[in-house]
Amino acid sequence: MEPTDWKNRIKELEEAHLILQQKLEISEVERSQLETLNQNQESLLKTVTQEFRDSEDILKSKMSQLEKALLNQQVMQLKLIEAEKMSALGILVAGIAHEINNPVNFIYGNITYVNDYTADILRLLEMYQNRYPETDVEIEDFIEKIDLNFLREDLLKTLSSMKVGSERIREIVLTLRNFARVDEAEKKPVNIHEGIDSTLLILQNLTKEKPGARAIEIVKNYGSLPKVECYAGQLNQVFMNLINNAIDALRERDQKRSLGEIEASPSQIAITTSIISENWAKISIKDNGLGMNEAIKGKIFDPFFTTKPVGHGTGLGLSISYQIVVDKHGGRLECISAVGEGTELAIEIPIANSRSSRSIELN
Repeated sequence: MEPTDWKNRIKELEEAHLILQQKLEISEVERSQLETLNQNQESLLKTVTQEFRDSEDILKSKMSQLEKALLNQQVMQLKLIEAEKMSALGILVAGIAHEINNPVNFIYGNITYVNDYTADILRLLEMYQNRYPETDVEIEDFIEKIDLNFLREDLLKTLSSMKVGSERIREIVLTLRNFARVDEAEKKPVNIHEGIDSTLLILQNLTKEKPGARAIEIVKNYGSLPKVECYAGQLNQVFMNLINNAIDALRERDQKRSLGEIEASPSQIAITTSIISENWAKISIKDNGLGMNEAIKGKIFDPFFTTKPVGHGTGLGLSISYQIVVDKHGGRLECISAVGEGTELAIEIPIANSRSSRSIELN
């Protein structure tokens, strides 16, 4: 090879090396740019991710606030409905009791006098018959027509029955007044058993035997309870809700049973009261109905939750009862139930409030 060719070859290699070096420098710049771009993208991604997490936290916080607001709104609605319901029911019951009480007292107060007057008149009639046994035909015919001997016996029996009936109406009026207790806005010591009995009397028509439905047996296992300091009207509403629910559950079960099955295992509600500690009383209302599963049992105190068909319940009874027992009285309301084993709703409330308890201990 000629020397000239080596020179040319070296020159070409130098030119190629220069071109490669330039390309390498360009590639280095591009790599640096790519690294910078990648760092910027990673930084941007971290920022977006953090912002997303922050937004998610804010969203969760707002969701939690909305849920609390919704719950508070439901509670407020519940309390408004409860207050309106109790006010309307109390005014209605008290008004009816007052209107019935006046004429019943008039009748009851005068029956004794009517009974005495009637006895005197019958005694006078007897004296006339003894003194003047001979009467004319017209009087004899009238005596026979009215069956005077029967009238004498039955009139006093009728008056006696009217007196018993008026006494019964007076008891019902007193029961209605005890149940409503619209004049008692503060906690007062009351006889819990009287409140339960008043409630049972009002619900008596629902437990009686009817065509196609046997009677529901009420078993009272009353313990020796002192007077309990409570809002009597509101606590009576709790008894009303719980007993009425038990009646509905038993009626539902009986609709699915034959007459033989009902007679073999009659529907029953057992009401038990007891003292469970120094300052706590327990009222248990237990039925032998179908019971409920865990899913339903966990929701029964939720506002507006109901298992009844449309038009047969609002889903407020147990929720209102829970608010009254827990919030108003500082007590506990527990549901014990299993499928096929009936349901027990147990109320536990303080017998006296804290100030009363301290004063009792000091005395």
